[in-house]
Amino acid sequence: MLKKIGEGKTKIVYRSPQPGQVLLKFKDDITALDGVKKDRIPGKGSINARLSAFLFKLLEAGGVPTHFLKAENSSTLRTVKLQMIPVEVVCRNVATGRLVKTYPFYRQGDRLKKPLVEFFLKDDSYHDPLLSEEHLKVFGLASPSEIKTMKQTTLKANRILKSFLKRKGLKLVDFKLEFGRDPKGKLRVGDELNLDSMRLWSLKTGRSFDKDVYRKGGTLEEVARVYRETYKIITGEEP
Repeated sequence: MLKKIGEGKTKIVYRSPQPGQVLLKFKDDITALDGVKKDRIPGKGSINARLSAFLFKLLEAGGVPTHFLKAENSSTLRTVKLQMIPVEVVCRNVATGRLVKTYPFYRQGDRLKKPLVEFFLKDDSYHDPLLSEEHLKVFGLASPSEIKTMKQTTLKANRILKSFLKRKGLKLVDFKLEFGRDPKGKLRVGDELNLDSMRLWSLKTGRSFDKDVYRKGGTLEEVARVYRETYKIITGEEP
C-alpha cells in the first residue's frame, strides 16, 4: 500500500519506493472559483495525466527541465520529488480573464505586445494574490537568481508551446507553471501542464478548448467532450 503524503484539489501525491521520487495521481475532479465550484468527470484524470506527460516531454526536448520521469499508468506519473515554491507563474499572450477584469489597458482577446509573466501566491484562501518580484524576495519565497530562472524558463516554455500548438491549429492564450527545487537545488517545472492550467483558443474560430468551458457554465458532458477532443488534437491519439 502506497503512503499518501499530500492531496490537492485534483491530484494526490504518494511516496514512491524509489528515493527522491513521488507518484502523482490525477483525480477526475474539476474545480473553479478557488475550489468553490467542484464536480467530477470520469476519465478527466487520465486525460490530464497523459497530456501532462506529453507536454512535459515536449518541454524537456526543448531544454526545459521538469520533474517528469515516466507515466506509471494512465492516471499516475512518476516524478522527481521537489520542494515546491508556493507560487504560480502565469504567462499571458492574449488579454483575457483576470487581466481584463483588473486593468483598463486591454480588451478581451487583444494580443499583448509581448508575453507577460506574472507571479501569484498559491493560496485559495487569499484568492491567489498577485506578487511582485520584490514580494518574492522579501517574503523569502525565492532568491533573485531563482526568480530570474523561473521567468526565463517560463518564457522559453511559452516559445516551445506556442510554436507546437500553432501547428495544431490552437492559440496559446495563457498558461500556468509551478516550480520546485530538486534534491540538488536545481529548479524544475513541477505539478502539471494540461487543460486545467492553460487557455487554448481555435486559431480559426476563437472557440475555447480548455477549462474555461467549465468556468463559463458548460455542462459536464460538454466539458468532457472538449477535454477528449483537445487531447486528440494535441497528441494525435484517441483519449
